[in-house]
Amino acid sequence: MKEQLIETSKNVLSKCLGLKQDEQFLVVADDVKKELAESLYEAGKLLGAESMLIVMQERERSGEEPPAAVTAAMLQADVAVCITEHSLTHTEARKKAAASGTRLATMPGITEDMFLEGAISADYAEVKVLTDRVTEILTEGESVRIEKDRYSLSFSISGRDGIPSTGMYLHAGESGNLPSGEAYIAPIEGTANGQILIDGSIAGIGKLQSPVLLSIENGRIVEAKGEEGAKLLEILGEGDGRLLGEFGIGTNNKARITGVVLEDEKVYGTIHVAFGSNNTFGGNVSAGVHIDGVVKQPDVYINEELLMEKGVFKI
Repeated sequence: MKEQLIETSKNVLSKCLGLKQDEQFLVVADDVKKELAESLYEAGKLLGAESMLIVMQERERSGEEPPAAVTAAMLQADVAVCITEHSLTHTEARKKAAASGTRLATMPGITEDMFLEGAISADYAEVKVLTDRVTEILTEGESVRIEKDRYSLSFSISGRDGIPSTGMYLHAGESGNLPSGEAYIAPIEGTANGQILIDGSIAGIGKLQSPVLLSIENGRIVEAKGEEGAKLLEILGEGDGRLLGEFGIGTNNKARITGVVLEDEKVYGTIHVAFGSNNTFGGNVSAGVHIDGVVKQPDVYINEELLMEKGVFKI
């Protein structure tokens, strides 16, 4: 199995990150993901890169910054992969590393199964085409309405740019998740009103056995009904963690609902909303937490035009 993980890692590093001989390659891991990180490290060496592995203590939640020494190493690398239990995607460390020219992929919560099956096996050239098109629609959009099981949530995205996470990070400063396949955007703070039924999974909680109904007023969660509602509010805290920070659309037809949001939010036919920090991708919220919730087969309207009907794209 170790050999298979290394072989898959070589494929990912060469095809998705374009890792070349003699480039500075950094793997950032925590204690939980150290074993999988070692496969990436070994793969980097086999590809001829100057490979390094840093193992830090596990963060408490997604969006929490890594130690300063880890951030400094990320800035100096040509290519970096962050394989950790909690996500470093929406951190200043990731943002600064990309701004410095690092090609960077984050793999929060990835499992051995996810390394070998599902979203990682997608045709990323195909994923990129759809992701770029949806990103363009988000960038041109002004309003979003999400309908699911008689519940409706609306908010503004006017003036904000869509962000593609294509799984292809081949040029200096490109970054995103692996496995990947989503287009996302930071909603205008304070504009979200309505209710949304989260029925796929929630980061830090896992695959849902029963849905969580969120009520949102002026951009903030005011109520969370359902078996896992109280736990979600506890993770988000009392402050700005409860603000709507992200709207995203999955574009990977190989992705599965696994209970790990890294793959779940990429599933074709799903959307996700996240609460907390969005200052790393065009918003104004800095909360030290970023938690995604996945919705299966919704209706989605951009500028009141139907983009997705029960999870099927109409473009």
